[in-house]
Amino acid sequence: MGAHTLLRRGRDLELMHRAMGFATLALVTLAPLLIVVAAADPLGRGGFAAWLADGMGLSGRSSRLLTEIISPPRAVVGTTSVWGGLALAVFGVALGASVQNGYERVWNLPPGPWHRVWRQVTWLCVLTAYLYQEAQTRSALHGPERIVLSSVTGVLFFWWGQRFLLGGQVRWRDLLPGAVATMLGLIGLRGFSFFVFTPLIVNNAISYGTVGVVLVVESWLIGVGFVVYGGALFGRWLLDHHGPRHKER
Repeated sequence: MGAHTLLRRGRDLELMHRAMGFATLALVTLAPLLIVVAAADPLGRGGFAAWLADGMGLSGRSSRLLTEIISPPRAVVGTTSVWGGLALAVFGVALGASVQNGYERVWNLPPGPWHRVWRQVTWLCVLTAYLYQEAQTRSALHGPERIVLSSVTGVLFFWWGQRFLLGGQVRWRDLLPGAVATMLGLIGLRGFSFFVFTPLIVNNAISYGTVGVVLVVESWLIGVGFVVYGGALFGRWLLDHHGPRHKER
């Protein structure tokens, strides 16, 4: 009964459709944004390409192929046009709005007013900082220390992100299960990516070139979107069926 309810809520939320929209917006927003950040990074530790390879669980040849395609020269900062920056801002706000709308649907809340767009901008900035620190700690920490740091910061980000985008309308304790579920889902996705996408990137690079690699990255981003919305949905379902309010009934 509980699993059927969860599946029905997933259909009502149009989970796969939202995940595909998330992947498209993420590709046109986070990729160029973090590439610019990486190009301006004085530490020069790989930036977006390093984070993407780490997040997908890539290693060896597949990691090198991805890095060669995505890592730009430092001149990219000087050649970024005003229109390019404006486009990034527009798509970035759209990504934040998409995630916010997904969370609102999960919790059956009315859409937030347009003048709260500053929340979406702030969320995007914090997301960029979160991904950047993930890329930096990849070479600074290893083993259990890295796993613990990534897990804790990930849970904190998704916990805060839900609360912030929802304008504080849902209690912190009610949002924690969704944040934990999202992080566990991303860990599982990383394991899946290691076994499936690692060889697929090499094969696609040989068969289709750069386009083939980008298609693999887009497929992985669809998985990320599915986990982001699905984790929040699972947290809400868990609260409804196993939380304090359910026990009171």
